[in-house]
Amino acid sequence: MKLISTTFALMLMASGVVFAADKHDHGHEDKPLYGGLVTEVKDVDYELVAKYDVLQLYVRNHGKPVDVSKATAKITLLSGSDKQEIDLKPSGDKLEAKGSFKVAPGTKVVAQVNLASKAATARFVLK
Repeated sequence: MKLISTTFALMLMASGVVFAADKHDHGHEDKPLYGGLVTEVKDVDYELVAKYDVLQLYVRNHGKPVDVSKATAKITLLSGSDKQEIDLKPSGDKLEAKGSFKVAPGTKVVAQVNLASKAATARFVLK
């Protein structure tokens, strides 16, 4: 009986270790580098900097900047019943749009990003 309970305890401990190791341990932190909000989609970090006159989207893969020179992105801002769609264009190391944007706290943002051979959808909620 003692052998069964010891085996069971070891199994529980091992499953806890596997679970803890799987909890987002990929060698880099998902922290903002430009003062924006960060979300991760398939090991790629998307950082959105949203201001009333500019939207910027930075893309990093395992902590390293991704070449966005041929990328395209479309941002959808959802605030209450208001919906605003904006195309972002490459601008140096980021995708960017300038204009007038409704970026109040609570605004939901959906970014559809097309990189060379990958497409991804990143979601944010503005604070």
